[in-house]
Amino acid sequence: MARNGKPQLSVFKGREAKLNNAILLVLAIDGPLNIRQVYKRIMAKKDLKHTRYRVVNRRMKALEKEDYIIQVRTERIPQGFLAKLYQPTLRTYLAFAVNRVNFDEFVKSASTSEIITVLAILINTIKK
Repeated sequence: MARNGKPQLSVFKGREAKLNNAILLVLAIDGPLNIRQVYKRIMAKKDLKHTRYRVVNRRMKALEKEDYIIQVRTERIPQGFLAKLYQPTLRTYLAFAVNRVNFDEFVKSASTSEIITVLAILINTIKK
């Protein structure tokens, strides 16, 4: 757990954290996109300007394998190739939400019914 009371999810940890976050945000905001479109939007960001296409491609394949993004369809692009379009899964939106929650503050300010709900969910995931 990080010092500020927020757990660090593996997708937002380590060397690839900044790029993962950028890819997932681009897909969440702009909808289904192919890898080249995601790459172009990432290149527009000041701190990721020097990111290579192959790195974005590799990260997107890894995110797909981890079930953070999913291929929704293929589309023929003007150059004549078939491009796979990706969009974020519910796991992505949950990761964003969990990443924003400060659990120290949640535990201190949550009502009894909210605590019971969260405990029930956590206990069910621990049993599996």
